[in-house]
Amino acid sequence: MPNYHLSHLDQLEAEAIFILRETAAQFENPALLFSGGKDSIVMAWLARKAFWPARMPFPLVHIDTGHNFEETMTYRDEFVEMIRASLVVGSVQESIDTGRVVEEKGPNASRNKLQTVTLLDTIEKNQYDACLGGGRRDEEKARAKERFFSHRDDFGQWDPKNQRPELWNLFNGRKNPGEHFRVFPLSNFTEMDIWMYIKREKIPLPSIYFSHEREVFERNGSLLAVTEFLKPLDTETVRKQIVRFRTIGDATCTGAVESTASDLDEVIAEVAAARQTERGTRSDDKRSETAMEDRKKEGYF
Repeated sequence: MPNYHLSHLDQLEAEAIFILRETAAQFENPALLFSGGKDSIVMAWLARKAFWPARMPFPLVHIDTGHNFEETMTYRDEFVEMIRASLVVGSVQESIDTGRVVEEKGPNASRNKLQTVTLLDTIEKNQYDACLGGGRRDEEKARAKERFFSHRDDFGQWDPKNQRPELWNLFNGRKNPGEHFRVFPLSNFTEMDIWMYIKREKIPLPSIYFSHEREVFERNGSLLAVTEFLKPLDTETVRKQIVRFRTIGDATCTGAVESTASDLDEVIAEVAAARQTERGTRSDDKRSETAMEDRKKEGYF
């Protein structure tokens, strides 16, 4: 007798593909937000499967802080070429140069928050009416409040108390002129699901996700990498250490973890035993108790 049982990864994949196709059906000009991190990579991979053999019907949009890890940027260009996607880049440096934002100063300065203005400007410039994001509900308490179709007003703001119900997987994409939606196909994935799906699909990843030797120093409980954008203070000690990154963002606020996990099986075993969330390594989330939710209300990813 045929076996009609679907694994949990098959169910998550089917759900994400359904939402990707629903986005393409309901909106006139959607885009996929792509950072070169594992979640946006999986989302782009799913979009490729959802519309195969045609090319995905929306561009990848990268909001470039100018303070990225070199490995991520190299991977981004190779991945875009591999899946034959079009790439739109919004530049935080351009936002600074034109006076749209003011760069932070001091040892804890980061361009992470500045991305919001660049993102909203890029959405307005290209008239995107929906932006697919790789957020997952297990990442952070503010993201746990998101619906699959998350409404944004004409200022790009998110009101967590004013979201549409999604009973029976019916998604309401109705909006007024100037408004848009953020759509989260990976909402029900966990970090472990992402890694298991990457292993199953044999998806290539940036090398920064696996163990390597790097110069790091500790600041505010995070293990930060020495880069041209981030230098240690005189009181901070630099050491070479075997590390990897569980999440990838702006190099000035993304912390590493001590790890010898050099392949997917070792990473999966490490994640299974971890007692800290992946965003626990992000110093930008430690600025306040509600740092992520505050940024999201302003229009952040």
